[in-house]
Amino acid sequence: MANKNLTNAKKAKNDEFYTQYSDIQKEIAAYLEYNPDVFRNKVVYCNCDDPFESNFFRYFVLNFNKLGLKQLITTSYKPSPVANTQLGLFGDDKTLSKSKGRPKVTANKFIINEVRDIDGEGEFNLKDVAMQLKTNKHNEWTPLEKEGDFKSPECVKLLEQSDIVVTNPPFSLTHEYVKQLFDYNKKFVIIINKSAVTYKEIFPLIRDNKMWSGKTGWSGGLWFVTMDVDDVDKVIGGVNMKNTASAWFTNLDHGRRHQPIPLMTMKENLKYSKHKEIKGKKAYDKYVNYEAIEVPFTDAIPSDYDGTMGVPISFLDKYNPEQFEIIGMAEDNGKGFSGGIWDGKNPHCVINGENKFKRIFIRHKKR
Repeated sequence: MANKNLTNAKKAKNDEFYTQYSDIQKEIAAYLEYNPDVFRNKVVYCNCDDPFESNFFRYFVLNFNKLGLKQLITTSYKPSPVANTQLGLFGDDKTLSKSKGRPKVTANKFIINEVRDIDGEGEFNLKDVAMQLKTNKHNEWTPLEKEGDFKSPECVKLLEQSDIVVTNPPFSLTHEYVKQLFDYNKKFVIIINKSAVTYKEIFPLIRDNKMWSGKTGWSGGLWFVTMDVDDVDKVIGGVNMKNTASAWFTNLDHGRRHQPIPLMTMKENLKYSKHKEIKGKKAYDKYVNYEAIEVPFTDAIPSDYDGTMGVPISFLDKYNPEQFEIIGMAEDNGKGFSGGIWDGKNPHCVINGENKFKRIFIRHKKR
């Protein structure tokens, strides 16, 4: 249901989900901690973000100088209904009039080349950006010719100019969106539904360490601001919020990715594990016709087992490529557990009793 809600939200601006500023700030901080210069002299492109509404734009424009950005490009997916109402910050009816080439109903493009305090208050803020945009000094604010689809020629041209893409793309277009990023060899930090890791187009990228989980843990999903008053999970600080089964994914390195998972031996797990499915058993369950053991929890992976293990997809949240090798993934044929393992080549039959959950197959790196 969450995926459907987010898909619909991308198609209707009055029913939108917004990424929280604090979530963006915490995620980006992990890449800066690992490499303080990761964004220096880079062009960042937020290609699914209306500058009037997006906290991605807000974060990168307010931290433009701190990050050492060369340029920030932001394009909206569809016309913004709040362009003329959001605090009057970026424009008014006159600024957006058709005579100025900026019609009220349009997808917008912001290109930021410079940010500085120009209102004399001694600090840089969004008001300074607004003043610079209004006067067109060093920065550009223009309408897009089309609706701002990331696949459109004008957006692809902007993509070609960029180094790192950071955004929350439409969940329904995850396959197409990720494919485009790799087609154009882009670095990225994006939010997608966690179930997308099981797509046959996405999983090989994760298996081959071309794409991995971001710093923010999977537990609890992500909370978004929602404009749909009929679809609210919680009101936090007077703001309507919706929780979704989504997570950050990237091809930028961060420290958590290289932290080994602390593990017990098989004997220790069978004796001390906190999970009733493991503790007290004589041995781990084995698949009937695939040579692997069933490990239903990441923290129950035995440290001393050298064979193949089936683990839940949540394993990817803690996956360390120096510690483990990903072999393949249990396949789902759309009608429930199919018993196959998809390894990018041919399916291998696996039967796991009554277990209907998808599994990723791993083994320890040779020690």
